[in-house]
Amino acid sequence: MYAIVDIAGQQFKVEKDNKIFVNRLKAEQGASLSFDKVLLIDEDGKVKIGSPYVEGASVKAKVLEHLKGDKVIVFKKIRRKGFDKKNGHRQYLTQILIEEIA
Repeated sequence: MYAIVDIAGQQFKVEKDNKIFVNRLKAEQGASLSFDKVLLIDEDGKVKIGSPYVEGASVKAKVLEHLKGDKVIVFKKIRRKGFDKKNGHRQYLTQILIEEIA
């Protein structure tokens, strides 16, 4: 059984006991969350597609930790002009554990 869920503006395919990284959520570590924006549910071959969301469906999750992602290097250069710029970025992430799909 799996579901496609809209979490913080992004869509994720989730299953029970999956750990996923999402953009930083405003929740304490160890807090339980419920996501109601379920776009699709597959129960053993039976697929329910929402328009836009599946009625009565929800996904329960628990916040495991808040962390920063890997560094992404942005390097810009214009050849033969002596111009180069290097910049780095680390995305703030939240790791959540999917507890239940209902």
